[in-house]
Amino acid sequence: MTTPAIETILTEDRRYPPSEGFAAQANAQPAIYDEDFETFWEREGRERISWFEPFTQLYEWKPPYAKWFLGGKTNVAYNCVDRHVEAGLGDKVAFHWEGEPVDERREITFADLQRETTKLANALKALGVRKGTAVGIYMGMVPETPIAMLACARIGAPHTVVFGGFSADSLSDRLRDMECEVLITQDEAWRRGTTVPLKRTADEAVAASPSVKSVVVLRRTGNEVPMQDGRDHWWDDIAMDKTACPCEPMDAEDLLYLLYTSGTTAKPKGIVHTTAGYLTGVATTHHYIFDVKPDSVYWCAADVGWVTGHSYIVYGPLANGTTGVLYEGTPDFPDKDRWWEIVERYKVDILYTAPTAIRAHMKWGTEHAEKHDLSSLRLLGSVGEPINPEAWEWYRRHIGGGRTPVVDTWWQTETGMILITPLPGVTTTKPGSATKPFPGVDAAVYDEQGNEVGPGSGGYLVLRRPWPAMLRGIHKADDRYRETYWSKYDDVYFAGDGARIDRDGDFWLLGRVDDVMNVSGHRISTIEVESALVDHPSVAEAAVCGRTDAQTGQAIVAYVTLKGSEEASVEKLEELRNHVARKIGPIAKPANIVFTPELPKTRSGKIMRRLLRDVAEERTLGDTTTLADPAVVEEIRDRAASEKTEE
Repeated sequence: MTTPAIETILTEDRRYPPSEGFAAQANAQPAIYDEDFETFWEREGRERISWFEPFTQLYEWKPPYAKWFLGGKTNVAYNCVDRHVEAGLGDKVAFHWEGEPVDERREITFADLQRETTKLANALKALGVRKGTAVGIYMGMVPETPIAMLACARIGAPHTVVFGGFSADSLSDRLRDMECEVLITQDEAWRRGTTVPLKRTADEAVAASPSVKSVVVLRRTGNEVPMQDGRDHWWDDIAMDKTACPCEPMDAEDLLYLLYTSGTTAKPKGIVHTTAGYLTGVATTHHYIFDVKPDSVYWCAADVGWVTGHSYIVYGPLANGTTGVLYEGTPDFPDKDRWWEIVERYKVDILYTAPTAIRAHMKWGTEHAEKHDLSSLRLLGSVGEPINPEAWEWYRRHIGGGRTPVVDTWWQTETGMILITPLPGVTTTKPGSATKPFPGVDAAVYDEQGNEVGPGSGGYLVLRRPWPAMLRGIHKADDRYRETYWSKYDDVYFAGDGARIDRDGDFWLLGRVDDVMNVSGHRISTIEVESALVDHPSVAEAAVCGRTDAQTGQAIVAYVTLKGSEEASVEKLEELRNHVARKIGPIAKPANIVFTPELPKTRSGKIMRRLLRDVAEERTLGDTTTLADPAVVEEIRDRAASEKTEE
């Protein structure tokens, strides 16, 4: 097991207790940790969301499957929209939307959400969508993306949102696996002042997705895009019917959405999230961890296409009636102070973002934040990967003014909700530590044999008790679900992350222990990238690994063997990088490609990725005795060193 970095060990004694003022008004008080697991979730389930029919049983646990709030019926869109309007909050802003072009802004109230989700829900019904009909969503960061999600939830149509940076192949894989009958997309998206051709990519994907019968297209840039008669429909042409569209009563365990995430095979996993347990989990954690108040302006600076956007831009905050910020563009467009301009404009008091973004702002310098009044901020959050202590400290000092709590959160697409986190007002924080499990969460660190390890030792992070928002399996893949998460230890969820617990019982996350890389908070499997590379006609073989990167957490390094007549060159390197971008998306482009005549293999033909990681990290090579040809790895190391020198 990987030992923790020395930097992590040295910061255990750097502590920030909550201020008395924050603690006095905090949503979470110390007694929250004393509550019985069942008592806590029983109360949160009844108070946090509204029910059409109350649940009669808290949960059922038949490993590896759980059910929560059995017997209850509710609707996610009703909880996120309608009940707030009924309570007289229709005029409250649900989202401040900031377009990437600097002069584009909109305010969307809860009444606006109700009207627009109703219109789109009626349009979807007119296209034949019913309870249980699968819908794909492939859009950018526009208000219509959460509107599309909520319209699906309103009528009981499960959705899958596909990140707008993914390729046509990635999109069609997901549409086919879920058997989506409708795709909602937009003409184009804005990205750093240029347009991204979402409709064109969607057309290519739909051509390979026979289940898709209709495509709904939002006008965003207004540029001309091809429209296929009978299949394609402009959003504003069909979403006209304002007739009341009652929220479909959904069983607590009815499917809400699938979200696809990388695993250790080339085929992404369709993570199953259902209705009531998921909504209770995200609303509860959002309330306590971010300490949201009725007048809060909360900004989760993620993309709706990832689970962070599902849980903490859309469903959790809207269920709590919280005003949020949606920003379409990048942090540095048109200038590197764009984020801080937004914080100042809307008086954001809670900011939740990824260490990758924090490190980017560190690199750009403090002068950009110093141009703006950030005094409205009272809480900062981190998500997506372990945050290094230097970035944690910079974030608190230069963005939080040295006074705000920082909640460093650990969770996954699979967990649905935050599981390890400080509670502001209660927890003494340490830079780089996610601190304690959320109330009711039973997390531990095990060694290889399944023994719980003591303070200071590294091991595997596990969860020993079910939680409401947990995945309900992998779509159409029960065996894969059991093998991936439940086979390492009996009836214990294996998270796939390394961790250790310090002498105070605080958790320190150490990153992935499988063949999944974490690039800018996005999980990408090595085999996905390898499959994309060997799809290229010039490539005979490829192996991929991650290396530590100060900016993105991990960077992708590919080792490629070309076919006999092909020659390595800078042009070939760029050609292969772009090929991966087309097959998967730009986020998966290798940072470097090392061309090699052979890959290091055991005598049985297994590629020794461990040794390739050693090369990428410039570490002393591990045991090479099992290699068929030990000289191969030395040649690869020499080639990698030579290429680095040339750079």
